[in-house]
Amino acid sequence: MSSQPGQAGTPALLIDDLRKSFGKTEIIRGVNLSIARGERHAVIGPNGAGKSTLFNLITGRFPCSGGKIKLHGQDLKGLAPFQINRMGLSRSFQITNIFPNMSVFENVRCSLLWSRGYRYSFWHMVSKSRELTEATDAVLEQINLTERRELPAGTLSYAEQRALEIGITMAGGADVIMLDEPTAGMSHSETDYIMDLIRQVTVNKTLIMVEHDMGVVFGLADYISVLVYGEIIATGRPEEVRANPKVQEAYLGAALEAEH
Repeated sequence: MSSQPGQAGTPALLIDDLRKSFGKTEIIRGVNLSIARGERHAVIGPNGAGKSTLFNLITGRFPCSGGKIKLHGQDLKGLAPFQINRMGLSRSFQITNIFPNMSVFENVRCSLLWSRGYRYSFWHMVSKSRELTEATDAVLEQINLTERRELPAGTLSYAEQRALEIGITMAGGADVIMLDEPTAGMSHSETDYIMDLIRQVTVNKTLIMVEHDMGVVFGLADYISVLVYGEIIATGRPEEVRANPKVQEAYLGAALEAEH
């Protein structure tokens, strides 16, 4: 089991001998990982390494073929994605997932409803809830979209839509945030904007992200795990991973070269 030095108490996320096969093809092959509370952890690797599959297993979109996943010590086996979300884990996707015809404010407010106790209470007039409005505005301020409050979400710039999705991801109060390629397709200035945002909104939270931009990875992550052909070949602090000969050979050398 890979584990980082200095971890104490129950990990935020514990993965033990995780496996996933599609037919006879094994995609995830015995992944072990322990991520501490409050840690920012990046999973990197070449295309086809199994990173998105790993995310889908953790969040309950795919059933595991073997092994265990525990969130704050609780086994996630057999749980649906919405049940895992209500246990304190939330994720974003590679493709921006918002309601484009609803306002920016309405997008965030929707993500707050369950955690604020509205759930299936159809008789509540959410527009008249001062507490809910204040909570929504607080999220908008945190993600720097207050001035875009009344705009249809689909009219935002690409980076602003990604920021909105990050706001939606964290609005429900999850303490484990999973971001899948948060800066994909962005310019350098947009990437810097999203990096700063991620730093702000994940303070005192656990962050797990898949990201190809090595500048983002080395700028944000406390620890990095390298996934190659469904197996983690190294886990460590950024400087340790950067210097690891196996990682250089399998992935990192080519990835860093592609950045220039």
